[in-house]
Amino acid sequence: MVSRWVLFFGVLVFSLVANAEEKYQFENPQQRADFLLLTKELRCPKCQNQNIADSNALIANDMKRKVHQLLLEGNDKQQVIEFMKVRYGEFVHYQPPMTPVTFWLYFGPVLFVLTCFGYFIYQRRRNDGQNVAQNITGSVDDQQIEKLKRAESALKDTQ
Repeated sequence: MVSRWVLFFGVLVFSLVANAEEKYQFENPQQRADFLLLTKELRCPKCQNQNIADSNALIANDMKRKVHQLLLEGNDKQQVIEFMKVRYGEFVHYQPPMTPVTFWLYFGPVLFVLTCFGYFIYQRRRNDGQNVAQNITGSVDDQQIEKLKRAESALKDTQ
């Protein structure tokens, strides 16, 4: 019974070690670093917002193989990214270029926050200005003065 468990755990550990072996071999450490960086930067076209390093989709595996092949052929990171953009479209790269459409993607939230902040400041100054004007003219208007005079005369009559 014990030997079965030992055999089971031995097979399990061996399979984990075998899976941990790298699928892609590189000529130098720089290629390996570029490969890891590119697989984190390139988006899987099938998966929603998942990079090809974390995806197990068939297309992501194909893209990883192509990145590996392009790096072994001597292409640099930018050339690989351009190849993938041509093949899969701008969506494949997590860092879209600055265009009139992506301008709003980059600066829209900042402009919205600044606009809201400006409106808040404007409203606050406007309300402060009204309060100051009210303090200068007095906080009591003519109708309230008339009511106070009537109340005062009513009190005098009762005494």
